[in-house]
Parts: sequence; structure tokens; C-alpha cells
Amino acid sequence: MSVKPSERLIALDAFRGLTIAMMILVNTPGSWSHVYSPLRHAKWHGCTPTDLVFPFFLFIVGTAMVFSFKKFNYTLNSDLAKKIIGRMVTIFAFGLVLNAFPFIRQDWDYSSLRILGVLQRIALAYGFAAFLILLFDKKKLWIISAVILFGYWFILWVFGGNDPYSLTGNIARVFDSFVIGESHLYRGMGLPFDPEGLLSTLPAIVTVILGFKVGTWIQENGATVKTIKNMIIFGLFWVFIGWVWGWFFPINKQLWTSSYVFYTAGLATIMLAAFLWIIDIKGFKKMAYPFVIFGTNAIFVFTASGLWVKSIIRFKFTLAGETVNGYTYLYETIFVPLAGNLNGSFLFAITHILGWWLILYWLHQREIYIKI
Repeated sequence: MSVKPSERLIALDAFRGLTIAMMILVNTPGSWSHVYSPLRHAKWHGCTPTDLVFPFFLFIVGTAMVFSFKKFNYTLNSDLAKKIIGRMVTIFAFGLVLNAFPFIRQDWDYSSLRILGVLQRIALAYGFAAFLILLFDKKKLWIISAVILFGYWFILWVFGGNDPYSLTGNIARVFDSFVIGESHLYRGMGLPFDPEGLLSTLPAIVTVILGFKVGTWIQENGATVKTIKNMIIFGLFWVFIGWVWGWFFPINKQLWTSSYVFYTAGLATIMLAAFLWIIDIKGFKKMAYPFVIFGTNAIFVFTASGLWVKSIIRFKFTLAGETVNGYTYLYETIFVPLAGNLNGSFLFAITHILGWWLILYWLHQREIYIKI
């Protein structure tokens, strides 16, 4: 659907755009064997810059709710409920399409189709957080968030194995295997375990709620120096809570631990405060423009970039006597000769960012905004 965007918070669009650009950067290296360490996820416990990308996006989803729900006066009615459910279903369906693409091929077995993924988590976290936000007041939202985070910690600690926060011992893997089935889980970590699983989506809902809380502060107080200072203070406080909690419940993206929720939400709050200061206080709106382009068609470009990668690997080429896919062929024949293995892999990802930016710029110039 092509529509003109409503009045938007430019700093939020820019922050969203930077996050999407980072998603493309970390998802499309020329070779997974040659990636700078900050552009890799932590192997298990810990948090790299790459581990900030997904929670930042969910945080932004929550912040944006403040402005999108304003016209409904933050009151749940049948029209808004239909809109939320429709968006949940649509985003979840896009995730399934991305997993299933290219749909028909000789070696494909739908009994092993991965059900969950990044878009599916976005859909579920957005939908459940939206209903909680609209049904409960501010005080109850804090209580519900605390119950979710402490309850999740309790579940993993009590029902896990001897090492409850390990890849093999966590109860989230057991729960997802029981509900979804092992054949439908992600297998990229050596055994059936989905980093976007159902149980670990519970704390991800709180990431969205915390984003909404920060958005509420901005709306109620305006983009002022005082608001930005308060955001930085709260952001640092949340980072501290996450860091301390991490001593007992390790910061872990794959499990989306409660400590990870606070740690990343705190950093997201500080980052958004920085964008507000640069764009709204200092007035550097032109500098934000490239990121705004990404931010206005975020879900579309994430989905399209994934489909592009899945499409190009279907093509086969001969290189040095071996058959390689189109993705590898481009990397090996263009980017490695230009910059070597490591830098060439990085340049490959940067080129994808620039290419998608040009497509989004073309859409923006024609006021085409694909709302999902």
C-alpha cells in the first residue's frame, strides 16, 4: 500500500534507519569466515555491538507505539484491535515466507520448515506488548513487566538442568521443542534451538514496553535538554541494573535474558537521547537524512534483503574448477580482489547497504511507503 507518512519523530526514524542498516551489515558479509569480531554475535553469554541490533529495533517499535496509538487516545477498540492483530499476522507471515522461500524445490521438505524467526518475534512482541499497553495503566505495566522478567528468570533457573543458562541445559529449548517440534526449530547452533523461540519471546515483550515508556516521556515532556538528560540518567540506570543482574542471570541474546533486556534497553535509551540532541536540539537534520530513508520502510527492506540473498544463492557458477553459488561468486570475483578476504567481506556488506539505500531513496522520492 502506498501512503504518505504521518507526522513522525525524525530522531526516531533516524535511529530506526541506523538499526536497519546495521541489520543488513551484520547479515550480509561476503563470507562468514571473514567477519570483524564486533560484527559477530556473542557465542553465548555476553553482548557485542551486533547483539544490540535486534533489541534496539524492538525498543523502537515500542517507542513508535506512543505516536501511532495517540490518534486512538490509547484506548483499545475493535478497529485498533483488528489493526494490531492484522499487523501481527502480516509480519509473522512475511517471516514464514522468508523461511520457506523459494517455496518449491526438489530438495525441500516442509516438515522441517522453521516456524519462528526475527520477523515472527517482532510480530509477537509487538502484538502482545500493544495489548498490554492499551489494557493496563502505567503502574500496572511496570508490575507486569517485573512479573515477566522475574518469572522468566525463575522458570529458567528452576526448570533448567544442572547448567540452566547453557545451550544444552536451558528449559526454553525444551519448551520450544515440545510446543513447536524439534524439526521446526533453528539448527544453526549444532542442535535444535531457536534463538527467537516462544518462551524467550516473553522478555522480548518487555523490551517493547520499555521503548513505549521512553516514548511516553518524550511525548509528555518534549525533545528538550531536560528530557534528554533524564533519558541518559534512566538509560545508565537500566544498563547498571542489567550489568549487575548479569552476574546472576547472564546477559545472553539467544535466551533474551532479563538482564539483557535492561542492559540493551538502557543503551537504546541513551542512543535515542543522542539522536534527539543531535537532530532536535542542535538541528543537524540533514545529517540524519540518510538514516531516515532506511527508517521509513524498515520491515520492507529487511524482508526484501533476505529474499535477495536467498535468491542469489540459487544461481550456480564455476570458480577455479569448483561450483559456487552467486553470493560467493560475487564476493570472490569482485570484492576479494579489491580488498582481500576480511575487508572484502566488509565491503560486500557495505555495498548491500548502499544498494538498498538507493532503492529506498527511489521509493521515498515518489512518496511510496510500504506499511506492514
